Amino acid sequence: MTRRVAIQMDPIASIKPQTDSTLLLGIEAQRRGYEVYYYTPDKLAYYNGAVTAQAHRITLRADPAHYYDLGETLTLDLNTMDVVLLRQDPPFDAAYIGTTYLLERLPKTLVVNNPASVRDFPEKWAPTLFSQYMPPTLITADPGEIERFRREHKDIVIKPLYGFGGHNVFRIRPEDENFPTLMEMAFGHSKEPWVAQPFLPEVKTGERRIILIDGELAGVIGRIPLENEIRANMRVGGTAVKAELTSRQREICAALKPFLKEKGLILVGIDVIGDWLTEINITSPTGLAAINRLYGKTLESEVWDAIEKKLASDYC
Repeated sequence: MTRRVAIQMDPIASIKPQTDSTLLLGIEAQRRGYEVYYYTPDKLAYYNGAVTAQAHRITLRADPAHYYDLGETLTLDLNTMDVVLLRQDPPFDAAYIGTTYLLERLPKTLVVNNPASVRDFPEKWAPTLFSQYMPPTLITADPGEIERFRREHKDIVIKPLYGFGGHNVFRIRPEDENFPTLMEMAFGHSKEPWVAQPFLPEVKTGERRIILIDGELAGVIGRIPLENEIRANMRVGGTAVKAELTSRQREICAALKPFLKEKGLILVGIDVIGDWLTEINITSPTGLAAINRLYGKTLESEVWDAIEKKLASDYC
């Protein structure tokens, strides 16, 4: 019987098809004979015990000029799917959390990544479980605590706890007079916590995005920021390059493996700056296309191998 996969993601028309990891995963599922469906998170619904989505059958292609065709809208019972790929981007807000509760109500469907774990371990919170590998880190909504942290560490970086893609990341040097204004901006209309860490000079040459598939090291890229920029994220102009891992970085990967396997986190991207773990990305990890291009790999195939192994053992 033909297997079926539904992809929960942001509007497909808005992606960059040359670099989008979700597109690669969908094309690989299609290549393996899956029926592929697509819907956006706002189209989810719960009624009388069933979780449904207003979805489309979708045909995907590797042609950036014409990378998808949508079928007619249909009501899709997600518990009839073999797999749901949870691939919407942050921000990790109440709407995002709401989708994880809905997807937990699918006992017969494998959701990748596990929605309970996605909810419980956001990108910048998760590293606190491995604090021995983190740089000194403060998480707070108290500007006074951030000021004390700044006095101790001098040159620091601050970023919103639930931010993503390098947005609203600020370096504050000891002589910077904008600190009070930044605190007003951060907390004037919101009580969301921020993260403060010492500025790590290795960000210029030593930032790594490491892809882990079912806990195993699968690929790595270096990310080089633009000149006069501290953010190496490719969304804000960073460049992906080939990179080697240090023994410490490999140690971090090995330490994470049991946790990732236990929590059902099949596709994960961790961010490491020098010897320090800064993020564990589990909501919608990216970087597959860049690694494929630099190393001649097909990471999407490895992801689906891991998914199908899970299906065979737990969902047969």
